[in-house]
Amino acid sequence: MEKVLGIGGVFLKARDPKALADWYREHLGILVESGQTHGMMTSAGAGEMTVWSTFPADTDYFGPGPATFMVNYRVKNLDAMLAQLRAAGAKVEEKVEDYDYGRFGWASDPEGNRFELWEPK
Repeated sequence: MEKVLGIGGVFLKARDPKALADWYREHLGILVESGQTHGMMTSAGAGEMTVWSTFPADTDYFGPGPATFMVNYRVKNLDAMLAQLRAAGAKVEEKVEDYDYGRFGWASDPEGNRFELWEPK
């Protein structure tokens, strides 16, 4: 059975993504460069990082609905995880995106909360 290996990222909607990112940098110590909207946090695994990012309030990246955040989960085998979720009746998006830092897929839980799955390179 495939399982989540860890949190790959935490994403927040914001009316002013740069200002909110600066607030998190200043008040919580999130490693975000001034004026940027994303940064990194140390993760539990050696050499692994967790992305932290703000998005515009009107983004559709979190899927339809009023969600103000989305969690990205790291997985070992994206294709196997997506197949496992489909077999369980979960809503799984057909689209898979490939980048030089990994592959991404999306699905929703039974209450409609969209989440992202990331298979790092």
